[in-house]
Amino acid sequence: MGRIEAVCISEAKGVQKHSVAQGRLQAEHGLVGDAHAGKWHRQVSLLAKEQIEAFKERGEAVIEDGAFGENLVVSGLDLARLSVGTRLSCGEAILEVTQIGKECHQGCQIRQVMGDCIMPREGIFTRVLRGGTVTAGDTIDILQA
Repeated sequence: MGRIEAVCISEAKGVQKHSVAQGRLQAEHGLVGDAHAGKWHRQVSLLAKEQIEAFKERGEAVIEDGAFGENLVVSGLDLARLSVGTRLSCGEAILEVTQIGKECHQGCQIRQVMGDCIMPREGIFTRVLRGGTVTAGDTIDILQA
């Protein structure tokens, strides 16, 4: 069992997201208010808090939640071990893993600001099968691998 540490959105693609008190995951759309929401396979991105902390240990002390473009910062789950098709319960919602990592595009604003972007290596992407409210402190569990 894992825990949601932060919920983050951005109004534009390619920029750092900012933390919000709670979010609403909409089925087959994503996180309401986030630029990446829509009818596609990368509706909601997840990044492990442990990977963010490891990045900080390399000398990047000031990193806000959402800095790598992630929607959900989670702890206690080894995201790298999940496979496409894995289903997760997240607050009231159900997510399905659709992609592991991604290719980082040239001129990535996050990479320019941070000096590196761990999202392509460490992040996972999901689509929303069932919507619901998600808040920092909620549990996130593997339903089906």
